[in-house]
Amino acid sequence: MMKNPSKAAAGRMDDLGRAGLLSRRSFLAGSALGLGALGLGGCASMDGMSLAEAQKVYGPLPEEKFPIPGVDLSKVDRKYFRRTVAYASDEEPGTIIVDPANYYVYRIEGDGKATRYGANVGRDGFRWTGDAYVGRKSEWATWTPPKEMIKRQPEAAKYAGGMPGGLDNPLGARTLHLYQNGVYTLYTIYATSAPETIGSGITSGCVGLLSQDMIDLYDKTPVKTKVVVLPA
Repeated sequence: MMKNPSKAAAGRMDDLGRAGLLSRRSFLAGSALGLGALGLGGCASMDGMSLAEAQKVYGPLPEEKFPIPGVDLSKVDRKYFRRTVAYASDEEPGTIIVDPANYYVYRIEGDGKATRYGANVGRDGFRWTGDAYVGRKSEWATWTPPKEMIKRQPEAAKYAGGMPGGLDNPLGARTLHLYQNGVYTLYTIYATSAPETIGSGITSGCVGLLSQDMIDLYDKTPVKTKVVVLPA
């Protein structure tokens, strides 16, 4: 079961950023600091990514429906670059584990290894823990602000009918929608194009990965995949 249900109801998707600025960057990094979202510390690196490798991995993706620019790596701490790490777990390969305390997401690979991604997660008062599963997957999903968000930030009302997919859409290029017992929790793991948010607690409970990392995780993750969110 999820813990902190009252905060979950208060706004699963991220709060809007600077008042009146309904851009993707403001959703993610404004004064209200929000946008939908959710590693275990001490894991030993097995193949750390060099800056030259990162420039390739996090380069532009012009073939996308909405071409994705390369990541400004100067805004990301190198410890959050994607890498394979030693990770002891009893979970099945493919399971996703979110470690909000350390701003990491892990995909269990088996044989004591995991792929680790840097993430942004829920801010104080909006964190949750528990087990869920991927109920559906979306590419360039439509984003609809919850009524709780619209109440808190009326400028979001213009998107009450949904914001079409695109670079300015808070859900980004790929989204894993999290469910429990057949019910959509409104929490997601989503793609962010705001690298400065990685390693921060800024959302209303959802989890954001760099677009390039999110696409990598998305492509490896089938519907029904288990997701474990650890205590912060």
